Amino acid sequence: MRNNHYITYILDLLSPLGGIKVRKMFGGYGIYKDSVFFALIIDDTLYFKVGDNNRAAYQANDSKPFSYEKNNKTVSLSYWQVPADILEDSHRLVQWVNEAVKAAKQTRKKHIKSHSL
Repeated sequence: MRNNHYITYILDLLSPLGGIKVRKMFGGYGIYKDSVFFALIIDDTLYFKVGDNNRAAYQANDSKPFSYEKNNKTVSLSYWQVPADILEDSHRLVQWVNEAVKAAKQTRKKHIKSHSL
């Protein structure tokens, strides 16, 4: 992480939600709410988990998923950049966090179900 001030800034924004924890991972940070992994910070950029329940909101805001290069191919994750105007609006930020947590829980349920078959 280039700038620990950014992680501090994001954690301050999220602190009213309660239950927020952060861990170093993937060359950046993973953010959890009540043990649900719902966000990434990579290179001073915040990404939230996206699923069927919230993808349209990110697309409507011209957001893009986090992606990286591997074996000459672009790999995109289901974590999309949080628009700046969402970070500036505490009410909307809470809504987007809740939807990201919901998406993360749905993904976890699908993953558990597919591995139990």
